Amino acid sequence: MGAKTVLVVDDEPELLELVVTYLRKESYRALTADNGADALKRIEQDAVDLVILDVMMEGMDGFHVCERIRQRHSLPVIMLTARGNEADKVRGLKTGADDYMVKPFSPKELMARVEAALRRANMDKIRGRRLVFGELELDQDGRAVTVAGSLISLTRREYELLLFLAENAGRAFSREHLFERVWTDTAASSLRTVDTHIKTLRLKLNGAGRFIETVWGVGYKFGGSE
Repeated sequence: MGAKTVLVVDDEPELLELVVTYLRKESYRALTADNGADALKRIEQDAVDLVILDVMMEGMDGFHVCERIRQRHSLPVIMLTARGNEADKVRGLKTGADDYMVKPFSPKELMARVEAALRRANMDKIRGRRLVFGELELDQDGRAVTVAGSLISLTRREYELLLFLAENAGRAFSREHLFERVWTDTAASSLRTVDTHIKTLRLKLNGAGRFIETVWGVGYKFGGSE
């Protein structure tokens, strides 16, 4: 479903540039923030798959940012620090970090850790997981969608669009973002195809189509409560 999105949070411009360069070489979509508050905003506004987070920042430090992330999201967090003492590592892991690297570090090793963390997160996500919103149920193992127990026939694009929205319930996405995430291997160029698929999904899901909400001036969001 397209390139994974990695948010890099650090107040050192040179390090940001270095990490972003390596991420893009590995075909990741890279976002940046130079402080904790902006990082939290980016996570709410974009579909971030993993965060690379510096510990020592002015204002809100990386430990507190990680705690805030964990209150709302389960995405992987790799923490970076110039301090390599055991107490900091333990604190980072206790706040919810998945991995911890000490500066200076090898960019290639960081990329390997990013890949491993995303692989683990993906396995956790698909292993026997079902998303349930009222009468609507998505079985990710079987790529099956049911409404009130009745199987709904969806095309590949319809299923991937619905799954992406459902996995990010409550977050609004622009047509451009949805197109980029779902239509990665097609020559289609019109954003109207997103509107067409949303309309078809709503019809096929019958009453459960209410979960797909239009956000005027933005795009669409999945409004259900799991």
